[in-house]
Amino acid sequence: MRFTISLTTVLSPSLGAPRALTDVYGPGVAVCARPAVEATGAVSGARHTRDVLSARPIGVAGDTAVICSAGGTDPMLLAMLRDGGLPVGADLRAFRGEVEFAARVREAIGDGLRISMEYPQPEALCAEEHSVKSAALVGHLNNKASINTFVDPRFRARRTVVSRAELAEATPEQKSWVLKAATDDAHGGSLDVCLHLADEPVTLPAFTEVLGEFVVEEYLDIRRNWGIQLYVAADGTARLLAVTEQHVDAAGIYTGGRFGLVTPLPAELRTECVAIAQRAADAGYRGLCSLDCAQTADGRLIMLDLNFRITSGSIPLLALRSVRPDALDRPAESVKLTVAAPLAELLTGLRPALAAGGLLVLAGHDTARTDNPLRQSTLQLLVFGDDPAEVTARRIALEAAY
Repeated sequence: MRFTISLTTVLSPSLGAPRALTDVYGPGVAVCARPAVEATGAVSGARHTRDVLSARPIGVAGDTAVICSAGGTDPMLLAMLRDGGLPVGADLRAFRGEVEFAARVREAIGDGLRISMEYPQPEALCAEEHSVKSAALVGHLNNKASINTFVDPRFRARRTVVSRAELAEATPEQKSWVLKAATDDAHGGSLDVCLHLADEPVTLPAFTEVLGEFVVEEYLDIRRNWGIQLYVAADGTARLLAVTEQHVDAAGIYTGGRFGLVTPLPAELRTECVAIAQRAADAGYRGLCSLDCAQTADGRLIMLDLNFRITSGSIPLLALRSVRPDALDRPAESVKLTVAAPLAELLTGLRPALAAGGLLVLAGHDTARTDNPLRQSTLQLLVFGDDPAEVTARRIALEAAY
């Protein structure tokens, strides 16, 4: 399927920002934020990641139905989310495994709800007529090989799409480069980028063994790294939600965001980000999105990635707008904790920090409530306050403790 994208989009004025999924998707929608199971099964053992992603929107769902892993519906967790004032989903359609997941999707369709696929699902499970946006569109928007069709040439990094046969020549040891998977499957966290520094040994990631197409990008000396949070509501207009800054580890993987008191985004880059989201909206996209962009050491403004789905940047912003709008312009940082222990133990251990204030539980997941034999709990939090150094110190202390 081909999509025609105009790079000369006329923008509409921005309206008030949403506080829950209901404000974005409108009535009659069920959100399904779980990536599909890989056809090969060989890319990664990302069952836990898929389940966590499905449960992430629970705390800000409002009246929107959420097809979510049962691991995110622990009663103690839901009580903490409600105690924090979040608009916790009133219609949680939980599954414990693959069979139940498919059943929940079909039940939602049977109830007359349209499915908002944040990741493409098979046509056999969710046909296009039952979807807010088609699987083909979602896959195309999130494919690393499609970015240049949405981005004005002024903001494009130098990138090349190569086949597996061309991969060895395109990834030499003596040069620095960034390798990304190019696929419409849009697996989210189960397919990561690969950063290579010149003269280091080349170690290609597992996805190069199962996929046929890849993106090789120039290695950029990045000074500022922003995550621009936007949304397209049912009226088809792209609107800016907020500008955040991103924490990225040495491997190039997103580890959290900074909200409030961020480095100002250049006006021309802000305009381009809204225009990109509107181009996607004109092609039929509805929902939340996050656009990763950067300023390099030599002053270039570059679009790095387009993430047309609910992200770990949009959830904290909806939460803050819902319960602490006064904190939107103050320092805040998100953090994810993962432990090999029951979620209840993790929550209990955090009670003193929660009671002290400046900490908000956003989402969580416990595999013990699913049929996954792995025993692991994940908790997503937002640390906020008045002093940016103090907020950072508390975030680092939480990461170190767990």
